[in-house]
Amino acid sequence: MLIILVAFLFLMSPSPVAAQQSSCADCHFADPRAPARDHLEDWDRSGHGRNRVGCEKCHGGNATTFESFLAHRGILNSANPASPVNRRNLPTTCGTCHAGPFAAFQKSTHFGLLKMGDERVPVCETCHGAVGAERPSPKALEGECRQCHGPRGVASRPERAQGARALYEGINESREMLAVAKPLIGRIADRTRKAQLEGMYQQAEVPLIQAVQAGHEFVYDNLTERLTTARQRIEALLGQLANPR
Repeated sequence: MLIILVAFLFLMSPSPVAAQQSSCADCHFADPRAPARDHLEDWDRSGHGRNRVGCEKCHGGNATTFESFLAHRGILNSANPASPVNRRNLPTTCGTCHAGPFAAFQKSTHFGLLKMGDERVPVCETCHGAVGAERPSPKALEGECRQCHGPRGVASRPERAQGARALYEGINESREMLAVAKPLIGRIADRTRKAQLEGMYQQAEVPLIQAVQAGHEFVYDNLTERLTTARQRIEALLGQLANPR
């Protein structure tokens, strides 16, 4: 009897995996009357959707129930100043997971203006979309910057927008160079040499990641420095691959 009781309790207990998964999206997908279908589908295609980062992580609510009233309890419209997805609160909400970009953004003039109530400044959604699914092209980024910093913008600094585009084009080019190196390293049979080159690859990748994070400061001195370091390391890596000793 004791064995049967233990087995029964085990079966009745939610598994750790099930407990971690959100039922919000499943319920909204099943209901054709659910609002914001485009938003839901964008989430499903995003990195958040693929990694089961559920709606409740940003919107609140109770993801453990399919009872509509209970599931939506505590959720506030984005227009509400207390909502975690209100424009003023969005960087803090995203920053609970994306700590590096948020720390950089807090150093920016934009963050200070946002806290003072300026609704024109960029927030996470401006560049990455409502569900964080987008990575803007350098050209698109320049267009966003020109909204305020173009010749007729509220803070006209056209060179800022042009400079941002050039830097992010440099980041993309560096990523492409690293992408060329990776399969070449994978083909090397000598384990010692392969380990050395893999170490060089990682050393080149780190400042590139740091450059992207530094870009969230919107003052690009740190980004430029890290990008320069990344390019030097990538060129050294490609030199080793092209001219083995």
